[in-house]
Amino acid sequence: MTLSVTNTLTGEREEFEPRGDEVLLYVCGLTVSDHAHLGHARLWVHADIMHRWLEYQGYTVRHVENFTDVNEKIVARIGEDELGETEATVADHFTNSVIQDMRGLNLKRATVYPRVSEHIPTIIDLVESLLDDGYAYEANGSVYFDVTAFDGYGDLSNQQLDEMEAQTPADERAEKRHPADFALWKAGGVKPDDLNEHRSEELDQLETTHGQTWNAPWGEGRPGWHIECSAMSMDHLDETLDIHVGGRDLMFPHHENEVAQSEAATDQQFARYWLHVGLLQSAGDKMSSSIGNILTIKQALDEHGVNVIRMFYLATAYRSEQTLGQSELAEATERWDRLNRAYEMAVDASNSTDAYAIVEDESLRSSVSETKSSFTSAMNNDFNVREAIASLLKLATSVNRHLDSQERYDYRGLYMAIEAFEALGGEVCGLKFGDQPTGDGTVEIAEELIELILDVRETEREAGNYDRADELRDSLDEIGIEVQDNNEETIYRVNNQ
Repeated sequence: MTLSVTNTLTGEREEFEPRGDEVLLYVCGLTVSDHAHLGHARLWVHADIMHRWLEYQGYTVRHVENFTDVNEKIVARIGEDELGETEATVADHFTNSVIQDMRGLNLKRATVYPRVSEHIPTIIDLVESLLDDGYAYEANGSVYFDVTAFDGYGDLSNQQLDEMEAQTPADERAEKRHPADFALWKAGGVKPDDLNEHRSEELDQLETTHGQTWNAPWGEGRPGWHIECSAMSMDHLDETLDIHVGGRDLMFPHHENEVAQSEAATDQQFARYWLHVGLLQSAGDKMSSSIGNILTIKQALDEHGVNVIRMFYLATAYRSEQTLGQSELAEATERWDRLNRAYEMAVDASNSTDAYAIVEDESLRSSVSETKSSFTSAMNNDFNVREAIASLLKLATSVNRHLDSQERYDYRGLYMAIEAFEALGGEVCGLKFGDQPTGDGTVEIAEELIELILDVRETEREAGNYDRADELRDSLDEIGIEVQDNNEETIYRVNNQ
């Protein structure tokens, strides 16, 4: 069975076929205006598992995920404690937080994490091409995309143009030819109304700041939100992507606008497969910082550890909505404990003198084969992680049954089970078998040893031995210690396991 996916663009289940030797995968990243929460992590983890499964199936994956570091929500945080006095310092603060969260969640690294602020020239070139080809127009220093000039606008979100409402604030609507036209470039800085919408009450008295601006042929200003993803994805992947992943709440207008502006500029299909991840519900609503019903990733990892959090996401297929609550987390904890306990018991038994080469348990060996088959079928069925993890839990039951019923163990059968746990649960699902979290969810590593290694690393850096210093940093990263070099000091964080 080959991989099939549900393509939002067509509404159909389709067999996945990449265009070339590499799978070009783009994931809509985070606007770095706050600490990330479990709603964001749901998208990340499912995209990570897609990446892992594609590689497990033999594909080479080029994975790009952006950071939106130019946004009015970021500007609204200027002046808050420890966040700095510029849009860039606020964005850097939260980008660093997001990177630490990603490492704590055991996500495979993307090929590149582009930022909007470093792609302004690319964005300006893309806007210029849309103007030259008649898909966009200027108005008082701003540039808008003309949705009536692009055939097929609304196809992704299955909407009719004449039924769409205005996408932009009231002060911009007078400049636009059609209510659904959207900004590619916004004249000047962040508007006061945009700023006040996101700014906390205690900062109302601070001097208003308009954020970063850049010079463009049509005037000084800032890029629109939608044009950024088109520019970054095509810059680091290609004019046509294989898979575009994002939250369902971004389908319209963000992804719809990405399609329009990208295909208008290139006359090529922008993304062949659109995969939309369902929302995470908490306290009856979508998890959102604006609502306040959030659990940050750091809080969740500190309390539960990475394996429980990943196991929680594995309980629901990516396209479905998921509910976060104490009962769901308790179930994830129980399932992880059951799986990890079976793995550890299999390892211990295989390492004991009670494991024999001549003992054969056909039931255990058949269970391993069935697990591999059912896991593969589930993952190829639109990345159905719920069924895939269920197959691993059945294997755990088979391992327990073998160990409980036999005085002499089938070494080969246990070896096969261990390999299946590590390959399917570890490589594909991103679980870390054998890890034992402490009470607060952190790895017990002597702080004195970490400090000693960092002192050695600093000595190497001062001596100009940067390659050796990088090796030490990479070695620490491999055992779960994230090292960050700030302007004045080096800090580290023990990633939660």
